[in-house]
Formats: sequence, structure tokens, C-alpha cells
Amino acid sequence: MNDTTASPTALAPLKESVGRYGVWSVQLRSGDPTGAAERAEATAELERLGFGAVWLGGNTSAADAAPLIEATSRIVVGTSIQSIWEHEPSAVAASFAELEVAHPGRFLLGLGVSHGPRVKGYSRPYSTMVDHLDALDRAGMRSGHRVLAALGPKMLELSRDRAAGAIPYLVTPEHTAQARERLGEGPLLAPELKVVLSSDPAAARATARAYLARYLELPNYTRNFLNLGFTEADVADGGSDRLIDAVFAWGDEDTIRARIDTFLDAGADHVALQVVEDDMTLIPREGWRRLASLLA
Repeated sequence: MNDTTASPTALAPLKESVGRYGVWSVQLRSGDPTGAAERAEATAELERLGFGAVWLGGNTSAADAAPLIEATSRIVVGTSIQSIWEHEPSAVAASFAELEVAHPGRFLLGLGVSHGPRVKGYSRPYSTMVDHLDALDRAGMRSGHRVLAALGPKMLELSRDRAAGAIPYLVTPEHTAQARERLGEGPLLAPELKVVLSSDPAAARATARAYLARYLELPNYTRNFLNLGFTEADVADGGSDRLIDAVFAWGDEDTIRARIDTFLDAGADHVALQVVEDDMTLIPREGWRRLASLLA
């Protein structure tokens, strides 16, 4: 192991601070259509509702997290993810240090290698991540303050050895079980799960399929699905019902709660819940309230 690896004892407070449930949101990052005051108010409500963490979707940074941290007193704000191709490690470490001094333990850096179709000059993603982590170490940012968006075995092992854990996106409980086995008991395992708050099968799957289609154009995700036993037919045309039902929670409140619990039963410490609606430009505050109610 790298000598900057956080011990299981050191990671226990992290698991406690993020709790079992968080919210994953693209709408709370800076620059989206919603205003800064509305984003801050919505994050404060998430804290009141009892969520332990907010994960800012897309290529986000400490600058996106800072206003939300300042508007709250407890909730952890993480990036999910910050692309290693677009941020210099020294600047990342400096931004983290500034936030850590002002608000200790409130910011968690989620790092990822993004996707080949979205990055010019994309090559050797694993080696580039190792180099990025090395540079963060040299800049003084220790592993206990970062997590990796890991899907495959090598990146999961890197999450174990060079970070505080893993934040897999667009996965199944089966993947979570495999990830827990690969990570061991110490590191944080916080998969993302998409939720459609509808019990109408046709409507729920239509909303889910429209949102999933963009991800099925990215080979990292489709390859992971194939490794999990899905077929080429499952990942075609927006995704089969089988795939939709595996990566989304939908149905009545009891069904959604049970689906969330399958990730915890599979070994997740924390589940980052993303409310998916037909209009993803709006902050889904009513959806978050419903989630909080069914999780109470």
C-alpha cells in the first residue's frame, strides 16, 4: 500500500459523517440554470431532511462545493466527479486545503477518469489517475480526503490503496457486492442509484430510458454492464426493461425503499440517490422530500 493510505480507523468518521443516504445532483452545481440562492437553500433543506452528503454531478470542483458548505453546518459536499484531465493537482490540493481550514471534514474530493468520447487526447486512464494521485500526495493532499469513481477491478483496488474509497456510478447491487469484496471492509463504498418516483411501469421506464440513453453511448458503462452479465441487446435502444429495472429504483414507496436496501445489503456504506424526472433542469425538492419520508 502507498504510505498515504488512510487506515480503517481513520475512515470510520468519514462513514459516520456521510451517513447511509445522500443525494446526487447535477442541479446544485454552479452555472446551472438555478440561481446560487436557490441552490444554497435547497442544500440547507437536504441537511434538515437528514441526508448526510450531497454529491455534485458532472465535472465539478471545490468552487462548486464551497457555497453549499457555507450555507450549511453539517452536510458533506463531494464532487462526483472531478475530471483528472481538466484540473491541475497542485491547484486542486490548494483549493481543498482552503476549504478544509474553513470547514474541516465538509468537502470530499471525488475523482474520475471521465470518458474517452468526452476528453481530447484520452489515453492510459489508469496510469494517468496514478500520476494524478502521486501529484496530489506531493502537494500534501492525503488519501483520506478523496474517493474515486471506480468501476473495474484495477480502479477499485486503487480506491482501496490510494483513496478513502469508491463512488461507483450507474451500477447494480451485484457490482456493489463485487466492489465490497475488492475493497475490503475499511474503505467507503458509496454507489449512486437513480430513482424515479413513479409506480406506473410504462411512465417510470420511459423517464428512466430517456435519461439512461446518454450513458449508453459511453463505453465505460456499457462495458461494465456486459461484464455484469447484460447483453448487447440490453444496452441497445436506451436499455432493455431488464437493464432499466437493475439500475433504477422505481415503484411505490415500499418498493423503492427495498431497492435502496439491496445496495446496503450488498455492502454499500452509503447510497447516493439521484431523483430522475422528465425535466432535469429543475431542482427536485419535492422528490427529495418524498425520499426522506420513505427513508425515515
